[in-house]
Amino acid sequence: MADGSFEVGWMMGRVLVPRRVAEFNKVVTNRVQGVWAPYLPPWAVVVHRGRRSGREYRTPVVALLSGGRVFIALPYGADSDWVRNLLVAERGGVEYGGRLRRVVRPRVVEAEQGEDVDLPPLVRAALRRVDVLVADVEER
Repeated sequence: MADGSFEVGWMMGRVLVPRRVAEFNKVVTNRVQGVWAPYLPPWAVVVHRGRRSGREYRTPVVALLSGGRVFIALPYGADSDWVRNLLVAERGGVEYGGRLRRVVRPRVVEAEQGEDVDLPPLVRAALRRVDVLVADVEER
């Protein structure tokens, strides 16, 4: 679409980074970042289960924890496997600052919805460029 949006299956969203970069990162970069990302905020690792395989996956991301929620920018769009896995399962985990936290009720906030949701200023600024995944953090 001319406005930078795309439609893939059941999802809508905006893509900032080309899919080729996402595929390279999935195979190469994520393996390296996955070693240190759980310990160095704002980096984090999303822990999720495959929709079909049931296998546990770990995906490095940049995240913000604030007010009992986690916010993750989606530069590859909302159709990334890890996003779809979280949305289908309605739960997962986030390793942030060396600690694993359970996340529930994940949802994608699109720029058009941003005004209707209570968001930290940094997240509101990110929504100008990309969609954001928001999930509630359950403290153990």
